[in-house]
Amino acid sequence: MKGRDTLKKRAWALALAFLLVLTGCGKKEEPVPDPEPPAAEEPIVTPEPEAEPEPAVPAGMNPLTGLPMEPEYERNRPVAVMLNNLKKAQPQLGNSQADIIYEVPAEGGITRMLAVYQTLDGVGTLGSIRSSRPYYIELALGHDALYVHAGGSPEAYQDLKSWKVNNVDGVNGSASQSAVFWRDQERRKTMDYEHTLVTSGEKIQSFWDSSKYAKTHGDGYTYSQTFTDEPLTGGATAEHVKLAYTSYKTGLFDYDAATGKYLVSQYQAPYVDGNTGEQVSAVNLLLLETNISVISGDKEGRLKVRTTGEGDGLLCRNGQSVPIHWSRADRNSPFVYTTADGQPLALGRGNSYVCIMDPKTSKVECS
Repeated sequence: MKGRDTLKKRAWALALAFLLVLTGCGKKEEPVPDPEPPAAEEPIVTPEPEAEPEPAVPAGMNPLTGLPMEPEYERNRPVAVMLNNLKKAQPQLGNSQADIIYEVPAEGGITRMLAVYQTLDGVGTLGSIRSSRPYYIELALGHDALYVHAGGSPEAYQDLKSWKVNNVDGVNGSASQSAVFWRDQERRKTMDYEHTLVTSGEKIQSFWDSSKYAKTHGDGYTYSQTFTDEPLTGGATAEHVKLAYTSYKTGLFDYDAATGKYLVSQYQAPYVDGNTGEQVSAVNLLLLETNISVISGDKEGRLKVRTTGEGDGLLCRNGQSVPIHWSRADRNSPFVYTTADGQPLALGRGNSYVCIMDPKTSKVECS
């Protein structure tokens, strides 16, 4: 019995030892930590595009338009260029860039334009250039302008000399003729020779820079025209203006509300700039009444046009028209415009188209 008991004790001891070994080999399970939440993705920030810088506005003002311009140009003398306006000489070149266009009848029922530029910067080819008449010279003198033309009537040549007009002549200008003017070969393909003489802003400026002519106004010159951004109010409807100068020439001016300008047409077609194809337009349309008559004894039927003294007229702006009054003290003075009751007249800020006509022979219609 004793041996059996001994065997039982050994068996229990072995079992207990085996159990202890099993227990010792087992690792105590560590608590599994909760997984960390995924890191929040940083939002993708799209950088805002840098704002386009506002274009710099010149600190000066164009005295002919009231629009901003570089201050160094403000006291410049402008340039006044004679433009041919015969139907078969169209299109004109560089006309859309003029600050002021004067249209005045000439002999034979035609009209010509005097285009005035405060600066020639960026002005390309100009033309075709035509001959001078005394009243165009007077208009140029009113702006103290350098006058560009190609020939002239006998009276015009007398006036150019006696009035000591700073001018550049494409016909009798000797050195200036070859330096400033040329015959446009493309126009020669389809036009008579007399309609092909052109120049350019660059050539005029280059000649001017090397000439004895002053490039800035003298101390005694003033141009007092004021301008406004306010629309014209209280006027009659003038969205479509028709000016029949003569049986040969009628001008049409249609107000374009999108641009605030009058679009100009003539000869049953838009009046365009041959450089760009752009239709000529103007913020201010002025129709000035004066006396126009044929010069007695002139075999060519040339005209006498009064540009001094005073007279009535019409201002058309933003689709309306109001009566105005004009005056000029002498040929060296600019036009002064007043309202019907004598108050100074502010023009709209922008370019102007000035029609000079005789109400006895021309007719104006507004609608």
